[in-house]
Amino acid sequence: MLPGSIQITGETLSGAEIKDICDSLKENSVRLLSVRGCQLSDRDFGRVCRGVSESHSLAQLNLNLGVVSSIGRTKQLADALKANRSIQTLFLHGTPLLDAGLITLNAALSTHPSLVSLDLGDCMLGDEAVRLICGMLPPDGAKSGLRELTLSANPAITTKGWARLAIAVAHSSQLRVLNLDYNPLGDQIAGMLAVAVASSRTLEVLDLEGTELTNQSAQVFLDMVENYPTCLRVLVLAENAISPELQQQISDLLSEGEEDEEREAEAHAGGYREKPTWLPHSNSQMVLMSSGLGESFLAETEM
Repeated sequence: MLPGSIQITGETLSGAEIKDICDSLKENSVRLLSVRGCQLSDRDFGRVCRGVSESHSLAQLNLNLGVVSSIGRTKQLADALKANRSIQTLFLHGTPLLDAGLITLNAALSTHPSLVSLDLGDCMLGDEAVRLICGMLPPDGAKSGLRELTLSANPAITTKGWARLAIAVAHSSQLRVLNLDYNPLGDQIAGMLAVAVASSRTLEVLDLEGTELTNQSAQVFLDMVENYPTCLRVLVLAENAISPELQQQISDLLSEGEEDEEREAEAHAGGYREKPTWLPHSNSQMVLMSSGLGESFLAETEM
């Protein structure tokens, strides 16, 4: 029997429901567990964490919207992640972690053997948290690292933190998708990110929706796309003070680059091109519409 999914949103979970979740985890019959926005007692949260620690089938865990509501729960989650070996995608969007919470989780996250996608959007993070996150973006393939990272809506991160992240992105050997939407970045930080994108050997998707950018930033990205070869395929610039014409120019150039690469790959492969195993069979439009609220490439991958 193939592992299935348990998805519950915004409900108060009963003891019977918690028991069913825990039994399914222990029986390795769950691939995806989502209890986003649900209410449960501290005792029941601990029971779920013990189930997570014992599961060998769980690939995606969604605890968005305040399920991890205290430092005590953060410690329980950290212990569960240290024991678990199967989780590939972890959603904590809308969790009041603060830097202290990420410090608690850091050892479990940075050493997890399977984790490749992490959503820490709207987690009230600051520069210290970013420093730890950079450790999850290793510069070589000797250590496993994140392929997808969401840091949407963390306005406490300063220019220093974003600069540190830009350096890590530039040298990361594995990061493919970076969602920074709804942070007050501005043109200066966007310039740093443009340099990081130009240097990156792997980054394909960058979401900068609603990040207080202007035509100045867009012109920098346009110059980069026009004049330098990059892996970038999708750049989201919606909800910024950027002209539609500039956005369209960038989009057209990125599309042309992707088409050229596909033709080259087909030529080398005799007309056949194998799809990357970690991406879904969907086009870039899904990403363009995303604002980092839990929609993930990896979350939709058949594993």
